[in-house]
Amino acid sequence: MTQAPTPTADTVRRLVRSLLKEGGDGTGGPDVRPVTEDREHTWWVGSRHVLRLAPDREASVRRRRELRLRELVRPQVPVAVPTSVAHGDWAPGLAYTLDTRVPGGTADEHDVSAVGEADLAGLLSGLRTVPARQAEALGVPRTAPRSLEALRRMAVHAAERLAAADEFDAARLHQLTPPGAAQLTAQPASAVLTHHGLTGAHVLVSADGRVRGILDWTAASVGDPAEDIAGLAVAVGSPPAVRAATLAGYGARPCLRGLWLARCDTVIRLTDRLEGRTTGSLPLLRTQLRRAWEPILLERVTDLQEDEPEP
Repeated sequence: MTQAPTPTADTVRRLVRSLLKEGGDGTGGPDVRPVTEDREHTWWVGSRHVLRLAPDREASVRRRRELRLRELVRPQVPVAVPTSVAHGDWAPGLAYTLDTRVPGGTADEHDVSAVGEADLAGLLSGLRTVPARQAEALGVPRTAPRSLEALRRMAVHAAERLAAADEFDAARLHQLTPPGAAQLTAQPASAVLTHHGLTGAHVLVSADGRVRGILDWTAASVGDPAEDIAGLAVAVGSPPAVRAATLAGYGARPCLRGLWLARCDTVIRLTDRLEGRTTGSLPLLRTQLRRAWEPILLERVTDLQEDEPEP
């Protein structure tokens, strides 16, 4: 298998000059710099664009699919979706897209206001209006719902290790019992188009708390809507996520399912990082754990009807 080239500032500068027709004499052009030191395939281009380079062929397939999906989603959601001003291959078989930069900071930098929660509700309800068949025709995969009981068992063991390291009170996971997890099984025929990659970095928030845009649609799938509720719980906190999902018309079952997916996930991720199985920012993982475990009014799995209707 051919080793993919590592993009450098010179590589990016030459590509950008050819796309934006700036610095035609081989010099000048906009400033380019990596978005972060550990993301060598995503670059700021001046103040108005971002260049995303696929590191391998699988990522290239997702990048090309994303271009078509964003056009399908854009009319249905009330927040900005990035627009590509150029796309192609930056190396043989490796895709790029040069996108307009969506203004705003990340949800890791700004809290979401009440109006911002309404923006998120519009995102969730808008995704439900996208016909699943149209998304699948673009190549968006259909994914099966995860087993909350299997995830719960993994989280219980992880929580015990976190407790030993004074990172978490393992008793908090006792709120989710095996019967409770069974009650929160995803309902048949509930699959919708999901972003499936909502994180604080992908939710753009202005200083006044409005949600201005949603980035990176490469992981989108047709599947369990609770996954996006879980993503928002980690990105903006459980209370705003559940309020947004409720405003979008989701009932208690998917809201609680999303809440517990997020809580189990964050316990497992922090444990994996502390024990050296993964890399990543420890402060961010601890913040995500705190957000997912913020209390909400609807905490307990009680009296859910098996035939609870979904709008």
